[in-house]
Amino acid sequence: MYNIFIFLYLIGVWVTSLFSDKVRKMWKGEHDAFRVLREKVDPTAQYIWFHAASLGEFEQGRPLIERFRKEYPQYKILLTFFSPSGYEVRKNYEGADIVCYLPLDTIFNAHRFLKLVHPVMAFFIKYEFWYNYLHILHHRQVPTYSVSSIFRRNQIFFRWYGEDYARVLHCITHFFVQNEESRRLLATLGLENVDVVGDTRFDRVLQIKAAAKQLPIVEAFVGLRPTLGDVASAGTGAVLPDRPQVFVAGSSWPPDEEIFIPYFNQHPQWKLIIAPHVIGEDHLAQIMDLLKGRRVVRYMKTTPEEAARAEVLIIDCFGLLSSIYHYGQVAYVGGGFGVGIHNTIEAAVWNVPVFFGPNNRRFMEAQGLKRCGGGLEIHDLSDFSSKMEAFSASPTMLRQAGEAAGAFVASLAGASDKIMRRIEGALSSK
Repeated sequence: MYNIFIFLYLIGVWVTSLFSDKVRKMWKGEHDAFRVLREKVDPTAQYIWFHAASLGEFEQGRPLIERFRKEYPQYKILLTFFSPSGYEVRKNYEGADIVCYLPLDTIFNAHRFLKLVHPVMAFFIKYEFWYNYLHILHHRQVPTYSVSSIFRRNQIFFRWYGEDYARVLHCITHFFVQNEESRRLLATLGLENVDVVGDTRFDRVLQIKAAAKQLPIVEAFVGLRPTLGDVASAGTGAVLPDRPQVFVAGSSWPPDEEIFIPYFNQHPQWKLIIAPHVIGEDHLAQIMDLLKGRRVVRYMKTTPEEAARAEVLIIDCFGLLSSIYHYGQVAYVGGGFGVGIHNTIEAAVWNVPVFFGPNNRRFMEAQGLKRCGGGLEIHDLSDFSSKMEAFSASPTMLRQAGEAAGAFVASLAGASDKIMRRIEGALSSK
C-alpha cells in the first residue's frame, strides 16, 4: 500500500511541477541527486548521513553535524533535504561534504542511493520516517537514529489502520525524543530503545546567540551606536540621550501586524522593528499602510544616520532576525493566528519576554514559556494592550519575564551532548 501511495505521489509531483516553480525545483533536484552523488562521493571515505525535510529540521540537526565535524573529522558528512525551502538556502553549507536532495522513497531509489553512499550511520530529524530507506538501512545493519523526534497519539503509527506502516519504527536503532509522551507512545508499540533528551533546537539557538552579528544600522536605530550627527550635535564629552524602548516583531503575518501596529501607533515612545515572514512588496505596502504617521525606514534602503531618526525599522531581507532580537526589550513571534507560531526560543534566548498568538498548543517551547512566565499568549488588540501596559508600568515585571524566558531556554539545552554520549560506542566500533 505504501509503495502504491508513493507511486501516485510521484505522478502528482510531476504534474504539479509543470505549474509550480518550487515543485519543479524539487523534481529536478531529486533527479539530479544521483548525478551529484556519482560525482562527489569518495568511495574510500566513510559517510555519516543526515536527512532533514526542510530548513527548520536542518537547524535542529545542525548542532550534531557540527559536533561530528569537530570531534570525528575522519568521517565525511552527507546532508540531504526533501524540500526546496531547505536545500535552496543551505545547498552551500560548509559543514557538510555533500548536500543534495533525497530522491523520493521508492524501493529502486532507496537501493540506488544507499549503494552509492554506503553510509556507516544515518540520522533522520524529527518527523522523517521513509519506509523503504529505513528498511534497507536496517537490512544493511547501518545504525540509524531518530533525532529530536516527537510523537502524538493522532499520528498514523498509533491508529488501527497504521499498523503496517508502524513497522518502519522498528528499523530505528535508537530514538532521541523530545518528551515523555513520545516515550510512552513508542512503548505501546513495544519500542524501548528510547531516550528523552529534549530538543536540539535549544542547543542551536545558543550557538546562534554566541555568533550573533553586529548590525550598525540596527544599532543606530536603537541608540546603541552614536551617529556622526549625534556626536556633532551633542558636542565633545556630552552624554547622548537614553536608549528608547524597542519592540521586535519577528516572522509576522498580517493578522499579527493588525494587532501590534495599532498599539504602537498610539505609543510613540516605543521604537518598532518589524521582520515580516513574507517580504514581498505587496506585504510591505500593507505594513506601511498600517503605520500611520510614523517615521519608517527599510533596512536595505537606509543608512545609520537615517535609521537613528526613524521610529520604525522594517527588515526587508532574510538572515538577520536571530541577531535582531537582542536589540529589543520585548519580542513578538508571528504565526499564532495562522497554522502555528514560528521560532519562539530564537527570541527568548536573549532574555526578552515573547508574545505570540493562540495557535501554540502543539509547540512545546511555547507551552514552556507560558508556564515560566516568559511567554504571553494574546488574542486581540485589547489583550495585547493590557499586557504591554503592565510591562510599561513595571520595569521589574518586564525584567523578570525576560529573565524567565532566557532561563527556560538555558535549562533545556544539552540534547546534543546526550545524543553524542549515547552513540560514542557505535562510533568507536567503526
